[in-house]
Amino acid sequence: MTNTAGIDVGSTYTKALIIDSAGRILAKHQQPTGFKLDAAARDAFEQCLAAARLKRGDVGYVIATGMGRHQVEFKDLHVTDLTAGARGAAFLFPGTRTVLDVGGQTMKASRLDAAAKVISFRLNDKCAAGTGAFLEKTARYMGYSTLEIGPLMATSKAAVPISGVCAVFAESEVINHLSQGAPPADIMQGALESLVSRSVQLIKRAKGEPEFTLIGGILRFESMAKAVHHHLQCDVNVAPPEMVQFVSALGAALLGRVRLRMLARESAASRP
Repeated sequence: MTNTAGIDVGSTYTKALIIDSAGRILAKHQQPTGFKLDAAARDAFEQCLAAARLKRGDVGYVIATGMGRHQVEFKDLHVTDLTAGARGAAFLFPGTRTVLDVGGQTMKASRLDAAAKVISFRLNDKCAAGTGAFLEKTARYMGYSTLEIGPLMATSKAAVPISGVCAVFAESEVINHLSQGAPPADIMQGALESLVSRSVQLIKRAKGEPEFTLIGGILRFESMAKAVHHHLQCDVNVAPPEMVQFVSALGAALLGRVRLRMLARESAASRP
């Protein structure tokens, strides 16, 4: 039972991932979280088991993370998304010293030491203007789906300024720009630039330093990483598109591997 699993129960999506003892990914699955958090976590985990052709007994340890981690009844342990994200980011990019995690409802910046432990962090100000939900809401207001955000921004010629101080005020700005005939693509890019401006401020408050690694669902949009790179004036790490939303789940699974090894050592030490 050397396989371990990480389950990231986010506000929008639940991600599950199983790795073997060498850290190789055996299966991963993502689905909407909904309002039944334990059911979403359980279903995502079972989908991974089926994809990897494993049984529950083949997984030696399960760690849950994310905002719904406390609701996962079948977990062995839970850790914060800051801890899981740090471990996953450092596994993919060993030189990582700062992690920016932009999700649907939260944005977090954390600074790491050489052992991938979080030594300082800052969270967004609990306003939708500082999260991915603002981009999705802006797109929906203009008649576009979440899947169309990336292609739409790719056609932008110049970002329309949006202050983004508050989600309510920012929405009023979007309405005003539309009424004046601003292209939806430029408004969408403006919303992204507003989000990036907040993220860079958060990184500075956390006293972030290179290397920077960006994780979270919003990093599906290439424009986000490009804009952060432009603002920071240095390179940033981004996981491949198929992994960018699974970094915290990966980190949780890796921590499960550490926990299994500790238990094995404790068991060996207790034997006569």
